[in-house]
Amino acid sequence: MLLLSQIEKNIHSKGLLRPGQRLVVAVSGGLDSMVLLWLLSELSSKSGWRLTVAHLNHSLRGRSSDADQRLVGLTARELKLPFILERTDVRAFARGRGLSLEMAARQLRHDFLARAARQAQAKTIALAHHADDQLELFFLRLFRGSASDGLAGMKWRNPSPSDPESELIRPLLDQPKAALREFALESRIAYREDASNALVDIQRNRIRHHLLPLLRREYQPALDKTILRTMDVAGAEGELARQAALEWLKGVRIGFTKAREAPDRSAARGLRTNGEGPCPFEKLPIAVQRRCLHLQLLDQGITPDYGLVERLRTVAEQPVTVGAASLGLDQAAQAGTCSVFRDTNGLVHLQPIRRFQFSGKSMELDLGSPTGKVEFDGAGIRWRILSRRSSGRLPKLAGREWFDADQVGSPVILRHWQPGDRFEPIGLGKPVKLQDWFTNQKVPRARRHQLVVAATAKGEVFWVEDQRIGERFRLSKKTIHRLQWRWQRL
Repeated sequence: MLLLSQIEKNIHSKGLLRPGQRLVVAVSGGLDSMVLLWLLSELSSKSGWRLTVAHLNHSLRGRSSDADQRLVGLTARELKLPFILERTDVRAFARGRGLSLEMAARQLRHDFLARAARQAQAKTIALAHHADDQLELFFLRLFRGSASDGLAGMKWRNPSPSDPESELIRPLLDQPKAALREFALESRIAYREDASNALVDIQRNRIRHHLLPLLRREYQPALDKTILRTMDVAGAEGELARQAALEWLKGVRIGFTKAREAPDRSAARGLRTNGEGPCPFEKLPIAVQRRCLHLQLLDQGITPDYGLVERLRTVAEQPVTVGAASLGLDQAAQAGTCSVFRDTNGLVHLQPIRRFQFSGKSMELDLGSPTGKVEFDGAGIRWRILSRRSSGRLPKLAGREWFDADQVGSPVILRHWQPGDRFEPIGLGKPVKLQDWFTNQKVPRARRHQLVVAATAKGEVFWVEDQRIGERFRLSKKTIHRLQWRWQRL
């Protein structure tokens, strides 16, 4: 009865539910969600809430998953509540999207609950997260280097990540699991134990079974109280920084809207200099600078990790490449990678990076004749084969190289860079991947795909336009015939 009254107090004091409201209760069959279902069912007789039970069978544990489904279905019938059931294949979804099982299950679960809410004509979804979950989440996010928002943990209420029109509520958030277990025992509530909760190769389980008992025993008996208090403080301070950042961003955007409408751009100048507009970005407190960037990156669909935020915060007008792992699934599929930069006014801009395709163009040259010339993809190439005694000095000129003609052989292939290409630049002493060479020489990505490459009949690269020649093809005392190679862009 004590837990029942506490949950009723939470719902009213936090404004989680209104009398007569429809809501979906997410029930897995485990202790936490079965207790939540019984509590809400008991309270609904007085508040008039209309409950719908929703269960997603993840198909991860075979017969155990099916047993969870049967228990939830039987309980819903016993309580005379509508029951929405779906089955999904989390493993197949995770493989198809390149996600971990945990992330795949989370996404599928939220998508299912959003559909269930629409089917039940409900705007609210009740979840069974409790105080122990908060504690474990704090350390998970601490180890990942999360900011104050992350360390604040879960909120009593927040929009569904799958449907902003649906709201997630957590009436048990301040209750320890021990209280839920005691209530289940006293009320004879049946529930299912998930054997995976005991597997210590999962980080959350190691925190639960190893780290937290150690900290309580050896360092702080009141750990639960102190950590939850820290989370509350972090959340309040994070919210303050967030509100300050939102106000600043609103002022900047309004100022620049006016500036675009002003022919002489005086509004834009005044935004930075006359003191009437928002504070310059560099003058903001560091916490607010970070939050401004954090919010803008989220708006762009980019994961705002600490390193990215700091690079944008400390350097303006310098693009930073963002990989597909930091983008939303749809963006990653479309763009692959992108770059972002912060302008001097503190606004973040997203620029898709063009995907450069490897060209399959090629041309075969017969070097059997002593001279010749060809054009290949915007480059003019001339060659001439000379005997060693026909010339003494070999002048170094732009657009000209000399090779041992017998080492090069005939025919040769003109083409562009291909994946896996390797060559040994003269003077380096070892072969390298052409991609690594371009990176070390700071050759722009677009330029790499334009450069012409010459390879022997066996596929060995001996020349790359405007780069070093291949070591094995250089002139030596044993050279009998010299190949003069000249090129220019047309």
